[in-house]
Amino acid sequence: MGIQVLIRRKFIEEKAKMVASLMVELRSLARAQPGYISSESLKCIEPAGENEYLIRSTWNSPEDWNRWLNSEERAAIQRQIDAITGEETQYRVYEPLVGGIFPK
Repeated sequence: MGIQVLIRRKFIEEKAKMVASLMVELRSLARAQPGYISSESLKCIEPAGENEYLIRSTWNSPEDWNRWLNSEERAAIQRQIDAITGEETQYRVYEPLVGGIFPK
């Protein structure tokens, strides 16, 4: 059934291009990982002035996600992003509800 990972990153407007470039690099590397299904990157537009990206990433299993999350390759790029933004990236992992109503 897969899992959804929501990744929240704050950014400074003047450094948005630098962060976006590293996010593209992360997505490119993630695509080659076992268990990766898809991802989507969103920029907050409301409330206005909220400099935040939200990435929704879909993986086959929590194990696949955790293998990627804990890889040195990903961590090295993530450290660069956090250094640029001055904020720690936040992660939340979700599983689908069966029938959209009940936990499995």
